[in-house]
Amino acid sequence: MIKINENNFKEEVLDHKGLVLVDFNALWCGPCRMLTPILEEFEKTSDIKVVSINVDDNSSLARQYRVMSIPCVVLMKDGEEINRNVGLMSNDELKEFVKE
Repeated sequence: MIKINENNFKEEVLDHKGLVLVDFNALWCGPCRMLTPILEEFEKTSDIKVVSINVDDNSSLARQYRVMSIPCVVLMKDGEEINRNVGLMSNDELKEFVKE
């Protein structure tokens, strides 16, 4: 899972052709830490790019995407948001989320 910040967001997310799963999280967030291995496992079995954004270190990106609660997972296609989920998801829920 690629760590994203303001410097590489455009290149890694907005300019990416195809699907990108953006995980907005924080180190102090228990549900975020529980979601990380689920996302890592999902990334191994999927062709969807998965990236991680620490909201404490990248507050301008969190504001830009109106992240009010974490974990917040945003599914983007060709740089545009197409789906969003707030809260912990299981692997099965994550697979359903990306299908919608």
